[in-house]
Amino acid sequence: MKDELFEELVASVREGGAILRGEAAPARKFIVAGPDVKCIRASYKLSQGEFAALMGISVATLRNWEQGRRTPEGPARILLQVAAKHPDAVWDVVRADERG
Repeated sequence: MKDELFEELVASVREGGAILRGEAAPARKFIVAGPDVKCIRASYKLSQGEFAALMGISVATLRNWEQGRRTPEGPARILLQVAAKHPDAVWDVVRADERG
C-alpha cells in the first residue's frame, strides 16, 4: 500500500474513533424513519385493542408507538413492515391460528 493511501486510511480510522467518542461530529447522518403505526392500524380498520391483539402486543405498547413516546424495534418493527406491505399474509396467519 502506498504511504499516502495508508496515511489517509489511518486518518479516517482516527476520525471514526473521535466521532464514536463524541469528540467530533459526523459529516453526515442517516435517519431511517420507523413505520407509521397509526396509519398501518387504520389501513386494517381495527380499534387499538383489536390491532394490539392481532399483533400480539399490549394496548399500552401500541398507544406508546402511535403517540411517539416509544418506537417499535427489532422483530416488532419488521412485523409492522410486513403488516403494512402484506396485509393478506398477516390475515392468513391469524386465521390459521384461530382454526388451531
